[in-house]
Amino acid sequence: ITAISIPGPPGPPGAPGLPGHSSGDVVFFLPLLHNVQIYCVDNFDNQKNPLLCCFLKNLVSQNPLNLCEYSLRCDLFPQLHLIALNSPQKGGMRGISGADFLCFSQAQAIGMKGTFRAFLSSKLEDLNSIVYNSNRENVPIVNLKDEVLFDNWNRIFSDSRMRDNVSIYSFDGKDVLQDDTWPEKMMWHGSTSRGQRNVDNYCEAWRVGERALTGMASPLQSRNLLQQSSSSCSSSYIVLCVENSYIHDNRQR
Repeated sequence: ITAISIPGPPGPPGAPGLPGHSSGDVVFFLPLLHNVQIYCVDNFDNQKNPLLCCFLKNLVSQNPLNLCEYSLRCDLFPQLHLIALNSPQKGGMRGISGADFLCFSQAQAIGMKGTFRAFLSSKLEDLNSIVYNSNRENVPIVNLKDEVLFDNWNRIFSDSRMRDNVSIYSFDGKDVLQDDTWPEKMMWHGSTSRGQRNVDNYCEAWRVGERALTGMASPLQSRNLLQQSSSSCSSSYIVLCVENSYIHDNRQR
């Protein structure tokens, strides 16, 4: 006798799976009451937007009794990076174009696609105008690790200090306040405390590194980027680079 297998009736449908997403999306899903799960997915294979995830978590937790689901593009939340050159520089940097080129080339070397400019006043441009006007008020200034240094560009020029317990890093990942690559924790800026060019203290528009000339610098330990310290252009100091307009970050980490 051969047993005949007769299929039974179909069972109840299973629980729904997680929502699909495309590369570059941040997905926020609340599957159970009071239980938040965050899925940050992007095409850099890293958790790029901790601030965004935190924002979404707080948003949904205001009403935890609802089943909530959000899908947003990471690149809708812009930020501008402030990063140091990989080594200290004297006041003679072949002019502002030479300093800008160092910023550009070192950013390119680690896959950052934004336009980086030296954080310096020059003969033709004040420091406070380097970032595009549309990005000065509503875009946070972050370090290499995307940690917020300043709420926005304009805050730098209103006696604001960097946030506590957040560091500035070089393009090759060194903490400039801790690493011995920079024995003197001073940074060039050549500006007044409001970010306007100081023509008597910017090393002849960053073309001369001689002892007799001076450039305006700031002690980075003060966490204020525009302290006024007139220093010999022969000194080797930190040079910062700022991303002057937002562009989606495609770097590999």
